[in-house]
Amino acid sequence: MKFNINQQDLQKSLNYCQGVIEKRSTLPILSNVLLDVSNGKLTITATDLDLIFIHQISNIEILEEGKTTTSASIMYDIVRKISSGRKINFSNSSENKLQLESEKSLFNLNCINAAEFPLTDENFNKNEFVINSKYFLKLLNKCKFSISNDETRHYLTGIFFHQTQVEDKIFLTAAATDSHRMSISKIRLKNKIEFDPIILPKKTIFQLCSILEDFDGDIKISNIKSKIKFEINDSILISKLIDGKFPNYVQVIPKENKKKLEVDLKSFLNSVDRVASVSLDKKDGVKFSLSKDILNLSVNNTNSGDGKESLSVKFDDELDISFNSRYLIDVASQLDGEKIEIYLKDSGLPALIKDPADFDSIYVVMPMKG
Repeated sequence: MKFNINQQDLQKSLNYCQGVIEKRSTLPILSNVLLDVSNGKLTITATDLDLIFIHQISNIEILEEGKTTTSASIMYDIVRKISSGRKINFSNSSENKLQLESEKSLFNLNCINAAEFPLTDENFNKNEFVINSKYFLKLLNKCKFSISNDETRHYLTGIFFHQTQVEDKIFLTAAATDSHRMSISKIRLKNKIEFDPIILPKKTIFQLCSILEDFDGDIKISNIKSKIKFEINDSILISKLIDGKFPNYVQVIPKENKKKLEVDLKSFLNSVDRVASVSLDKKDGVKFSLSKDILNLSVNNTNSGDGKESLSVKFDDELDISFNSRYLIDVASQLDGEKIEIYLKDSGLPALIKDPADFDSIYVVMPMKG
């Protein structure tokens, strides 16, 4: 195997691989990436057995085809320290050594035979549909902060995707909850798709977000029973799905919250963030004392002190209610418009948060006691 490649192309690809490879893998081969030079391109594959990332680079000069595997983290560390835009020359000096050469640097890295690398080849041709990457990224971003970290309820540790219909409009709808807060967002589809409801794991979601940040175009999605495949330009991501039943989230959406609080989004976000500064771990509730067109915010921490701030708002009632400041900041940071609307009922019941600039996303946040 012998080829030359541009430093930037390789660094970008290896950077994505870092998000897939487990740092403490029991199998040495899973710490490696598979490098396959054939058919005029380099194919780089990384896997943790639940998630497979495949990236193709065609802008390379091939002198001799071949394949091998070497440590993903060591190669990434070397490549990112080589000057940007430089050529890197690779060659197999022997079966268990890979040589990298660039400028005045020369490295020989240990290899494991490519035959040991676990590859699965499944037929994903069923149930394919295409979606705009920016819309899909929006769905992920609006829901990912509500994903639960509680492994005992594994069905909440991902985003639930399913097809919904409102009158004659078809949507791809996403929902996530950790039982303290919930995000629901949807994007309109041109027509009905063959798509069974799925729960996409958290790790896959964050990997998708990092790839989609750099990409603008269509992505192709296809799923078979327990796996899903995303085709994004020169990259393919194949992921196992979470086996479990997502709860009926629709019944949790408050239907009778008539007390509407409307406030400027930037001011609200900044105020909550400021008063929460006295709570080091952000565990203390931020208390809302609402009266006509005034919102008084306060946080009280027995160890560090208290903070208060007041905001002019639109509100026609009186109510005291407390929330986890982190939850409010997470939601408010994802809103697109200039205002935030919070619909309340009483101090013990969940709040419904809407974005006047995005009718396709809603959030539910449970209040804190006290």
